[in-house]
Amino acid sequence: MSARDEWDVYFQQLQEPSKLQVQAEQVRRFVSEHAKAKRRIALVTSGGTAVPLESNTVRFVDNFSSGTRGAASAEYFLQEGYAVIFLHRARSLEPFSRHWAHQSLFSILELEAEASGKATAVVKSSVASDVSCQLQNFQKYCKSSVYLAVSFTTLADYLFYLREFSMVLSTAGPLALFYLAAAVSDFYLPEEEMPKHKIQSSGGPMQLHLQQVPKMLSPLVKDWASSAFTVSFKLETDERIIAEKARGALEKYKHQVVISNLLSTRRNKVTFVTLSDQVEISVSTESERELEDLIVSELSRRHNEFLHAASTS
Repeated sequence: MSARDEWDVYFQQLQEPSKLQVQAEQVRRFVSEHAKAKRRIALVTSGGTAVPLESNTVRFVDNFSSGTRGAASAEYFLQEGYAVIFLHRARSLEPFSRHWAHQSLFSILELEAEASGKATAVVKSSVASDVSCQLQNFQKYCKSSVYLAVSFTTLADYLFYLREFSMVLSTAGPLALFYLAAAVSDFYLPEEEMPKHKIQSSGGPMQLHLQQVPKMLSPLVKDWASSAFTVSFKLETDERIIAEKARGALEKYKHQVVISNLLSTRRNKVTFVTLSDQVEISVSTESERELEDLIVSELSRRHNEFLHAASTS
């Protein structure tokens, strides 16, 4: 079975998101506006993907991703002049608000007494300047219509959105950049095999037979958006195999960049792998710059080279 046939079978087995066409129309308008302006457009995917085990979902299989890399990278793509579509897991980290997401809301607020005897909640003076700066940045990019956020929860939702948005972005040609930082499950349960209601523990031990998700990079690079600049990630825990896995993905799917990283050092070191070079990018624990700042800066440079080559070919 060809990769295209595998994907046809996958999508036939699952229900598309109820808001798919509404969101796709938003993306069409967004892409059309920025493609006309010759602005580069980045689709940043972020966060984990849940795999439901019941139709009326109580239980699901998930992964640990909180969307740290995707949310930070979206900020830096905006700073580099990109229009950004942020396709993210609902309730995962988001650009700008991410800086306080790991804190309780009450930890950055305090009560300020008024003459009337009442008290008003205000941002603590110790963080007020940073909060104001990030709020201004967020509002600036929203008002200039260069930032569009779309959320998903399940693996199926994510893949339906990705396919639809990719085909829309294909109209932008090489101006489009895919930054595939979402942690995508490799396995799923077809809807026809899901029980309708909550699985009862009284039935004894649970046995699951999950199907393998077809590899998404193949149709994206070959069919959905063949002219785009595509960046994938390869996360491993074994240093002995990561280089081979990254190189293998690049040779198989023929996209532009694989960013490989080890689980233990992913916060401060990644390696860019392309068909022509292999470059390590890192930051020290004392550095004031985030790793994602360096990643996006390097990708922006390479994307410009890609655009120049496309315009002269």
